[in-house]
Amino acid sequence: MDVAGREVRITNPDKVVFPEAGYTKLDLISYYRAVAGGALRGVAGRPMILKRFVHGIREEAFFQKRAPAKRPDWIEVAELKYRSGLSAAEVVVSDLAQLVWVVNLGCVDLNPHPVRAGDLAHPDELRIDLDPIPGVPFRDVLSTAQVAREVLEEHGLTAWPKTSGSRGFHVYARIEPRWPYAQVRKAAEAVAREVERRAPDLATARWWKEEREGVFVDFNQNAYDRTVASAYSVRAVADARVSTPLTWDEVPGCRPEAYTIETVPKRYAEIGDPWEDMDLHAGVLDGLLELAESLGPAPKAPKGEGRRQQTMPLIEIARAQHKDEAMAGFERWKERHPAVAALLEPADVLVDGMRGRSSVWYRIRVNLQHVPEEQRPPQEELEVDYDPFEGVEWPGAGRS
Repeated sequence: MDVAGREVRITNPDKVVFPEAGYTKLDLISYYRAVAGGALRGVAGRPMILKRFVHGIREEAFFQKRAPAKRPDWIEVAELKYRSGLSAAEVVVSDLAQLVWVVNLGCVDLNPHPVRAGDLAHPDELRIDLDPIPGVPFRDVLSTAQVAREVLEEHGLTAWPKTSGSRGFHVYARIEPRWPYAQVRKAAEAVAREVERRAPDLATARWWKEEREGVFVDFNQNAYDRTVASAYSVRAVADARVSTPLTWDEVPGCRPEAYTIETVPKRYAEIGDPWEDMDLHAGVLDGLLELAESLGPAPKAPKGEGRRQQTMPLIEIARAQHKDEAMAGFERWKERHPAVAALLEPADVLVDGMRGRSSVWYRIRVNLQHVPEEQRPPQEELEVDYDPFEGVEWPGAGRS
């Protein structure tokens, strides 16, 4: 395929990526070509993790940090270094040919870091991910987005809304690349805490999942090595929804299911990209950092050492390589405890996608807070007991 003056080889163009809707790899490539300007605006010059659905969306993706060794000489990379001492040369997409090459590898959505390849230490995006607890209506997500907008704009930043393409919603702010990750995350956490303060019935900034109610204002996506599906990314859901930039006038009546691989190209051709001028509105973090100081110390995040004293009656049900396996284990548990299952509310079932070595694995826990103490079942053997790190040799293991 000739793309922007380069020849890009497309393997298995008729491979079905979305089985329910029937969309193929070629359909996916055609979509990205139709919205190329907006999609490139979201990723251009940024190193990205390759999230590859090599067998379509019904199977779990695997995450590839390092660019494939065999790649065209026109594929750019940037070297990211990690605390472990390791590093990875990650793909940097800057033009349409590079974008199509990435999609051909099986990337359905695009997951760039919030930094540019020319300055990997200083993000130029602040990202707020609004993640509703199960059972929370989408109108509450949209109301929370409006509060996040108010907080950002009152502290000197322009807020840019987009659907996540999944259950949540994203609010971005372009910032000058002057602050390191720790400061950007601190600013984002201040946004989350202030949104919770202003709208306690809607939003939460609590770290622990079992303690959240309403819409979680997730500031953690601003940490080093975190990525978020970018603007115009197609998401791995049955109807091929798109993470779509909006105007704020569109937000109150937003219906995420209206933005798909079929409808977004038509919308793009008619109205263009609502985020077209985003780069003209880079702001500073001074106001949010002052807000962080005024709010006082935030609750400390877990550091992976020792065991936390739980505040909720949690039991673990399954750890599985695939979500379907985990959910099947949960169904077996419910069959053994039907009276308990009947007392659970949607938010009591905690389904966690956990990052493994190169893919996501799934953990299911149950919060028994709505079950009378005398009826609570004990922790039992896991229905599925998958060890994502079995056989891994950790650096320094065995040394005295």
